[in-house]
Amino acid sequence: MLYAAEGRTDGFLDDSETLALLAAGLEQARLDGQRVLVLIPDETRTCPLPLLFRCLADLIGPRAAKLDFLIALGTHQPLPEERINNLLGITAEQRAGKYATIGVFNHQWQTEGTFQSLGQIPAERIAEITGGLMRQDVPIGVNRMIFDYDQLVILGPTYPHEVVGFSGGLKYFFPGISDWEFINFFHWLGAVITCIKIIGAKQTPVRQLIDEAARLIQKPILNINLVVRQGKLAGCFIGDPQEAWSAAADLSDKLHIVYKDRPYKTVLGIAPQMYDDIWTAGKVMYKLEPIVADGGELIIYAPHVTEISYTHGKHLDRIGYHVRDYFLKQIDKFAGTPGGVMAHSTHVRGLGTFEDGVERPRITVTLATGIPRQRTEQVALHYRDPATIDPDDFRGREDEGILVVDHAGEILHRLS
Repeated sequence: MLYAAEGRTDGFLDDSETLALLAAGLEQARLDGQRVLVLIPDETRTCPLPLLFRCLADLIGPRAAKLDFLIALGTHQPLPEERINNLLGITAEQRAGKYATIGVFNHQWQTEGTFQSLGQIPAERIAEITGGLMRQDVPIGVNRMIFDYDQLVILGPTYPHEVVGFSGGLKYFFPGISDWEFINFFHWLGAVITCIKIIGAKQTPVRQLIDEAARLIQKPILNINLVVRQGKLAGCFIGDPQEAWSAAADLSDKLHIVYKDRPYKTVLGIAPQMYDDIWTAGKVMYKLEPIVADGGELIIYAPHVTEISYTHGKHLDRIGYHVRDYFLKQIDKFAGTPGGVMAHSTHVRGLGTFEDGVERPRITVTLATGIPRQRTEQVALHYRDPATIDPDDFRGREDEGILVVDHAGEILHRLS
């Protein structure tokens, strides 16, 4: 059921329309006297969160016995207090004053005791969902904080996504506040299927797995699913987690996928500041790989990025970036490597083959970042000094097979 919904392929919701839509949707939810926990994105998603935080504080705060927010980090780094305030668009004084009764918490995935087991998805069901690709019991755990609340709320945007198909909805639980074992399992499943086949597909085995895991959460869940374009709200769908996400994914399909008539030999993807390592800036590759010609080059241009991964760098320094079959055909060699790390590796490296010990990626992936040449080449990626690149030199050259994409990483590019 949808309590309130609005989606626009042209134009945006203004602040007053957004407030009215949220008020209409939340009026139908049973929030009076309830302890409410809202799951929100971190800085790696474009979302007008300051407006939405204020709206929810005004609309839910007076009705609920308790209102708190939990930043669904997955395995991203926790945010210090100053960055939390920036994320919400409030000052430290406002946080300590007007919003003093509202708790805002990082998902402490790195802290022992954070997770509580929900049970498991049995091997037979895993085999059914994955079409026989995998068959094993998969334990499911989630941040135990959710059990201190009566009502759970998802608040976040939907975009094409490399692991799930389209982000948003129940993905805020898995991987947003999920334990590592399930995260590693379904990320590797997505990599085995390949990013090219998953990204921008509404129904995928990985989304089915997330839906299956969410059935183990015995709490009411309300989904405020957003669609954001150019930093502004183009859609807001409030109601049942599945239906709200489905409507948002349909709109995202219209707004967040660009079709090109031809592939390009060189694509320069300019990563926004919100991606602070290759773990997140890799989204530039995920969204642009489909339009790079065989033998072409994808350049991730991010002079501000100086780290491979703040969380998983030690693993990536050891294994590097490789095509899927590099791992699949010698999987025993990587038995101790988290599946999510191998998945990221293959997504950034892209399609290719591994035959007779020889790896042949389909395209060249180049980092033009603040990461030194030695470390870039150590992880099997190509290096270019960002100081030698002026993006304006690449612009206006589509006829030559050269394309520049600004704010790369959220809009999926495909061949028509």
